[in-house]
Amino acid sequence: MQEPARTPIPVTLSSASVYPMTVHDAFAVAKDVGYDGIEVLITGNQATQSATALLALMDKYQLPIMAIHAPTLLLTQQVWGSAWAKIERSVILAQAVGADVVVAHPPFRWQGNYALEFAGGVQRLTESTGMKIAVENMYPWRARGREAKMYLPHWDPVPQAYPHVTWDFSHAAIAEMDSLKAVEQLGDRLAHVHLCDGLNNGKDEHLVPGRGTQPVTETMHYLRDSDFDGVIAVEVSTRKAKGAGQKEEWLAQTLDFARKHLAVQDSKERTAN
Repeated sequence: MQEPARTPIPVTLSSASVYPMTVHDAFAVAKDVGYDGIEVLITGNQATQSATALLALMDKYQLPIMAIHAPTLLLTQQVWGSAWAKIERSVILAQAVGADVVVAHPPFRWQGNYALEFAGGVQRLTESTGMKIAVENMYPWRARGREAKMYLPHWDPVPQAYPHVTWDFSHAAIAEMDSLKAVEQLGDRLAHVHLCDGLNNGKDEHLVPGRGTQPVTETMHYLRDSDFDGVIAVEVSTRKAKGAGQKEEWLAQTLDFARKHLAVQDSKERTAN
């Protein structure tokens, strides 16, 4: 009996990959290169915050928005007010544009009750809205050789009770974690992936896959062969690229990498491997 055809895992472009260019530029690059959709990082740029503006871009470029990244970064602390407002408004925006996932960073220790109540609040908001709020893995901050405890409950989401998680390879490199083992441990809690690479040098570089030390290829193969039903979002830093041409080259290379290693094999190929 023939196995049913499997739907390829979609590969989207995070607007963070073209930062500080605009979300409009992210759509244009994604269309030119051939991505399946977009992840929008909410910033101080008004277009990233407006469902009307984003729907217009979706229509213009005929690309879906598959994830919204909440403004929970240090550089977006002034966007959308209070900590819970950032998450709640991100959920509303995601619903308006048809995205299935909201990516959020774990709280900083100084965020008071929000940090203490974060895990329970994420669970309640997930249940009440049906939105996947996927908490991203971060990394320890080190000062003078000692770890500074920056996040609550922790920078590592694997042992936490979050129903959904986003995995980022660059962050894993800083934390000296094995991404393949972590993804295996997460199982069906893994909802979203930030595709990039990193070196064990303490820098959050978001390299093109293959330029770092993370087992990115092996992890893509694992996701390909598992029941992963989430989205791969390319989050590669192009700020050091020499012009728009090299930016697109790096993002095209990453898309090719993803498509190559996520390509579904038929049963004979899997048996041979």
